[in-house]
Amino acid sequence: MQQIFAAAQQMQAQLANAQQALADSEVTGTAGGGAVRAVVSGAGELLDLTIDPGVIDTSDPAETATTVADLVLAAVRDAARAAADLQQRQLDAISGGVPGLNLSGLGIGGAGAEAVGEAYYDDDEDEDDEEDDDEAEEDDEDDDKES
Repeated sequence: MQQIFAAAQQMQAQLANAQQALADSEVTGTAGGGAVRAVVSGAGELLDLTIDPGVIDTSDPAETATTVADLVLAAVRDAARAAADLQQRQLDAISGGVPGLNLSGLGIGGAGAEAVGEAYYDDDEDEDDEEDDDEAEEDDEDDDKES
């Protein structure tokens, strides 16, 4: 019984360390060939957002606003995916790859990139989410072509 208690305490300490490491980590997502850059903590908090002034077309402000909004969404989602991947790697390291051991409810994350991106960065609950995802994928494909 004491061994189980000691193992639980050790895992609790590992979780606390992992949470702190995630909070101290930063990941970056980009869109538009780097025109928009989002920095997110490993815990999923948006820390910084940079927009290259070159993407702003003063002759067409309405189209520019739409383009910049799409690029921001794509960059933030890219960063959220990277944060979720980092969270999952932390969970895997703690669980030691034990099959069936689900630590995602213990405050580290690991909910998956889509859940992180949607929960923190998508506040419009309309039915256009699938369309938004398609646009983000197109932006990602455009980024790959520009790189």
